[in-house]
Amino acid sequence: MYSEKELIAGCQRGDARCEEALYKRYGARMMGVCVRYGRTRFEAEDIFQEAFVKVFRHIGTYQGGSLEGWLKRIFVNTAINHYHRHKRQYNEVEYDQTHEVQTDNDGPLDAISAEELLRLINHLPEGYRMVFNLFVIEGYSHKEIGTLLGISEGTSKSQLAKAKGLLKKQLIHLYPSAYVERPGI
Repeated sequence: MYSEKELIAGCQRGDARCEEALYKRYGARMMGVCVRYGRTRFEAEDIFQEAFVKVFRHIGTYQGGSLEGWLKRIFVNTAINHYHRHKRQYNEVEYDQTHEVQTDNDGPLDAISAEELLRLINHLPEGYRMVFNLFVIEGYSHKEIGTLLGISEGTSKSQLAKAKGLLKKQLIHLYPSAYVERPGI
C-alpha cells in the first residue's frame, strides 16, 4: 500500500503501478461524481475515462492539499465541459412546463434511499441537474455556477429552485404519506 505522497510521486514519474493504485483508491468515489453528472451510465463512464486521462496528464501540476479534492475538481470540470459540448443534444424543459412548481415546503426524505434520490436527480432537465449538483452537492455558489456554466447568477438560482420543486413534486407523487400539508402553508 502506497502512502499518498508515494502515490503522487510515482504517478508523476509515470509508474504504472502507482497509477493503478491511484485509480483503485479513488476510482469508485470519482465514478460517483460522474454518475451524478452523466445522463446515462455510458455518459458517466465517458466522463470518468476522460477525467482520469486528465489526472494522469496533469499530475505534475498537483501542488499539495487534498488529493481527493484536486481529483474531484478535475472530474467536476470534466463533467461541466462534457455538458457544454453536448448541451444541444439534451432536451430542456420549457419554462411553461415548470412554472407552476412550488418550492416553499420541503418534506422529509426519510422514505427514499440515496439510490432512488440519485435516479430522480438524474431525470431532471440537464441544466437543472447541473445547477443542483454544483450547488447542493459540490457546494459552489450561484456566482461560481454562473461562471462555470456560462449563465447568470439569477438563472442559476432559478434553475436550482425549479430543480428542487420538480424533485419535491416527484417525491410527493412517489411518497404521498411522507408529506403532510401544514395548516396555513
